[in-house]
Amino acid sequence: MLALHLVTEDMVSHVKTLGTLHMICGSLGVLCGSLVFLFFGGLAGLIGLTDASEGKWIAIPALGVIGGVIFLFALVLCLPSLVAGIGLVQFRSWARLATLVLSGLHLLNFPIGSALGFYGFWVLLSPGADQLFKRGPGVHAAA
Repeated sequence: MLALHLVTEDMVSHVKTLGTLHMICGSLGVLCGSLVFLFFGGLAGLIGLTDASEGKWIAIPALGVIGGVIFLFALVLCLPSLVAGIGLVQFRSWARLATLVLSGLHLLNFPIGSALGFYGFWVLLSPGADQLFKRGPGVHAAA
C-alpha cells in the first residue's frame, strides 16, 4: 500500500519562502539590468552633449548597444526566476518543474545562487511537495 505523506504547514511555508526568494532574486536582476541600461544610455547622452569630436558618432551607438545587450541578458536570466516564483506562491504545477530547472542553473551562481539552488532542490524534492502541487495548499492528505 502506498503511504501518503502529510502536507504540513511547514512545507507550505517552505514553498512560499522559495517562491518569494525567486521573486526577489528575479526582480533584483531585472532592476540591476535596467539600471545598467539607464547608466549606459545616460553616458551616451552625456557624450553626445559634451564631446565635439567625430568619435562620438561611434561611441554613442556602441554604448547604447552595450547597455541594451546587458539589459536583455539580465532579462533572459532573471525573468524566468520571477515568473517561477509567482507560480510557486500560487502552487502552480508548472512552477515546480520550472523551479527545479532553475535551481540546477542557480547552482552555478556561487554563493547566493548555489544556496538558492540547493534550497529549491530540498524543498521541491521533499516527500510532501508533490502532493502539495497536486492538491493545493489548503487540502491535506489523510494519514
